[in-house]
Amino acid sequence: MARNRGKNYKAALEQVDSEKAYSVDEAVELVKKIDFAKFDATVEVVFNLNVDTKQADQQLRGAVVLPNGTGKDQTVVVFAKGDKAKEAEAAGADFVGETDLVEKIQDGWLDFDVAIATPDMMAQVGRLGRVLGPKGLMPNPKTGTVTMDVAKAVEESKAGKVTYRTDRDGNVAVPVGKVSFDADKLIGNIKTIEEVVVRARPASVRGTYVTNVSVSSTFGPGVKVDIESF
Repeated sequence: MARNRGKNYKAALEQVDSEKAYSVDEAVELVKKIDFAKFDATVEVVFNLNVDTKQADQQLRGAVVLPNGTGKDQTVVVFAKGDKAKEAEAAGADFVGETDLVEKIQDGWLDFDVAIATPDMMAQVGRLGRVLGPKGLMPNPKTGTVTMDVAKAVEESKAGKVTYRTDRDGNVAVPVGKVSFDADKLIGNIKTIEEVVVRARPASVRGTYVTNVSVSSTFGPGVKVDIESF
C-alpha cells in the first residue's frame, strides 16, 4: 500500500515498527512526531471489534463527551419551537428553526456538524433522512440528539461530544483531538473512548472482543496500540 503514497507518507511509515504494538503513550507520541500535514491535523483512534454487525444487538452506537474536547468548533443546528427554541439559542446553538430550517437543508444547505431535535419535531426532520443519514447527521435518541433537554445537548456538542458507531467491518473510528494537543490530553480522550467501547460490549459476543486498536493523524500511517496498555 505504501508504494502508492507520497514521499512524506513513506518517510512517516518508515518510523513505525509494523511488528510492534505500542503503548497508548508511545503511540500518541509517535503519531504527533511523524505527522506531516501542513495544518493542525485531526488525531483518530480506531477500534476493530469482534462483532457481527449483521446482528442488531451487536451494532454499537452512542455518544460521549471527551474530557479534553476535540479541538474543533462545532456548528450546531437545533430543530425546535417555542420555549425549546429559546433554550437552544440561549445555550449557544448556531441555527435554530422549524419548517424553515428543514426546507433550507432540503435545498442543499449542510454547513453544520451536529443536528439536534426535540421529539415533536422528528416528523418533519424525518423527511431529511436521505440527506442527513449518509452523513451521520440525523438526530437520534441513542446519541442524545433527539431530546427535550436541548440546552444540555447543545452545551455537550460545543464542549466536545463525539458520536461513535460500528461500520460494516466492525470498526469504531472516533476523532480524539488535534496533533497540536498535549499528548496527555489526547491520551485522556482515547482512554475515555476505550472505556465506553469496552462497556458497550454486546452480551452475545464470545471470545476476544477488541481485536485491534490503532491511532493515526489525518494523512499519517496508523500506529498499532497494545490493548493491554489500557
